[in-house]
Amino acid sequence: MHVAILHQFVPDDASPDERDVLVQVDAISKALEELGHTFDAIACTLDLGQLRETLTTRRPDVVFNLVESLAGTDSLQCLVPLVVESLGLPMTGSSAAAILNSGSKGFAKSLLRSAGLPTPAWYDLQTLAAENANVEPGRYILKPELEHASLGMTDADVVEVRDKVDLLERLKAKQTAFGRPVFAEAYIEGREFNLSLIAGSGGVEVLPPAEIRFVDFPAGKPKIVGSAAKWDEASFEYAATVRTYDLGGGDAALVAEMKRIATECWRVLDLAGYARVDFRVDEARRPWILEANANPCLSPDAGFQAAAAKAGRTPRDVVADILQAALG
Repeated sequence: MHVAILHQFVPDDASPDERDVLVQVDAISKALEELGHTFDAIACTLDLGQLRETLTTRRPDVVFNLVESLAGTDSLQCLVPLVVESLGLPMTGSSAAAILNSGSKGFAKSLLRSAGLPTPAWYDLQTLAAENANVEPGRYILKPELEHASLGMTDADVVEVRDKVDLLERLKAKQTAFGRPVFAEAYIEGREFNLSLIAGSGGVEVLPPAEIRFVDFPAGKPKIVGSAAKWDEASFEYAATVRTYDLGGGDAALVAEMKRIATECWRVLDLAGYARVDFRVDEARRPWILEANANPCLSPDAGFQAAAAKAGRTPRDVVADILQAALG
């Protein structure tokens, strides 16, 4: 079987978070080789006509979609799967519509809330402009609306808000500085978890949950997985945010509830192939959905592969399962 691996074009001067997709390409290529498949990697740009021509000419048996952004923004990542779908080619992961809907954070939260699933209160500039908008005072975190939630996120994005006017001004300032749409989400003080999901013959399977522990964080420092925690290997945050799968027996009921909610997220957002759902758990042990990622990272050191390994799956097993879901 011949596989076309699609990824976004990465310039030579790209930052570590942008270059990570090339690590994924290498890992997927190795797994495909072990499985006995042929493959080639195709770098995608906004020249969608060229992409369509390339895929039409090569006509792969299946497309492995690793595209996380185009032209420097995640908001355009759905364009590549749209091209693939227009050609009727099997494709790994979620559909273009599911990627678009889950990538629009506020819209995804609306879908989850409508389905009765717990997600923290949130506001954007449009909702705050409404006369009946009611903002409870407290702590909020300012996040990108259409990008990976940790993009550019620092401790300064966790803010104490007095009222609606205060939050409105903070959002305006953040959006102006960031240059992209942002929203505010009620900050949940507590624990953080990632749950990875993968499609199987019997339906979606939730892999062992990972807790992100904030080790030796000074008093008052927000416990968030920001940009430094993900990409700056020399930072305190990178070393002090530790992933663990060793949860205590007292967490059994909590884990069961998060697995239930994650499976419901998969259904409500129409996810496919593989995905990840991020949670915060408050001091009353109530889980809250932060976001669902329809196209999570498959790098060897990323959370998805770590969860798969905890479940006894090798990277080759993961790729085989993802391909089977696409072809099935």
